[in-house]
Amino acid sequence: MGSTNVLALDAAQSGGAHGSVWVADEQTAGRGRSDHRWHSPAGDGLYVSVLLRPQMALVDALWLSLATALAVQSAIAAVTRLAPDIRWPNDILIGNRKCAGILVETSATASQADAPAMLRYAVAGVGINVNHQSFPAELEALATSLRRESGREWERESILIEFLRALHKEITWLEAELRGTPIVAGLLERFAASSSWVRGKRVSVEEAGGYTGVTDGLDARGFLRVAGDDGTLHTVLSGGVRAR
Repeated sequence: MGSTNVLALDAAQSGGAHGSVWVADEQTAGRGRSDHRWHSPAGDGLYVSVLLRPQMALVDALWLSLATALAVQSAIAAVTRLAPDIRWPNDILIGNRKCAGILVETSATASQADAPAMLRYAVAGVGINVNHQSFPAELEALATSLRRESGREWERESILIEFLRALHKEITWLEAELRGTPIVAGLLERFAASSSWVRGKRVSVEEAGGYTGVTDGLDARGFLRVAGDDGTLHTVLSGGVRAR
């Protein structure tokens, strides 16, 4: 398969149903954020995309990435008992190496004078390094797998089931929160509690010409704030955050 996200996006444009799922044993054109290629060999990883049609404004679309990250973290922890971390907004790490990534792609209605642009659909794509034993040379120092970290193989089906359950809960909770009828603690509060990167982490940021500083929580929209070494409180809009 080329890319599960591409198939899901095609289906979304043709009226595909909320909650539809695409899973691949291998991807020949797997994609990450910023058009980065996702290493997707046959038999080793979990490559899945889910079509979502939540009732929410386009301005809140980042929350889908944060919710998906929490679902991936929860699924990995539940099955393997490992303790994955989340690097804002959508990288799952074990230690300092990436074991999973998320790509959320959206389509929205046009904004009107009396109404904001609303999501028509979103596709949440997830790649998890499950049983990889090796990586290309350029990724070897950056990537890891659940097998490498635990010393044993894992059934991808078990992780897939746990992820879909967790994602269903996260989307249900998110929609309730956006309606003003929350079921659990707020998404941003739970994300901040689940990620060591949200506050007090010394980082470098690629955007805006590049800068360094210390993370200082999330703003009301879910974007990461960084207290820069230049004395400015920056808002990170597009990722590219790395440990300094």
